[in-house]
Amino acid sequence: MTQQTPYIGSKISLISKLDIRYEGILYTVDTNESTIALAKVRSFGTEDRPTSNPVAARDDVYEYIIFKATDIKDLIVCETPKPVPQ
Repeated sequence: MTQQTPYIGSKISLISKLDIRYEGILYTVDTNESTIALAKVRSFGTEDRPTSNPVAARDDVYEYIIFKATDIKDLIVCETPKPVPQ
């Protein structure tokens, strides 16, 4: 029996070590590879965070992005998935 990660399907806001903010839906967590994958991802760039290499926001929506745990500065669960009616 596999144990499901409780936050799969949650809306996540993630800030990378480069101070770029991403928002997407938590798709998978791979503890062996120390990665997480987000689906339907938008990049908001560095916004107003101080950085030597500012990055502009993008209008593109990426199908999936896989992040290494070592590349993540901060991660916030914005919304948990809505329960499925039974």
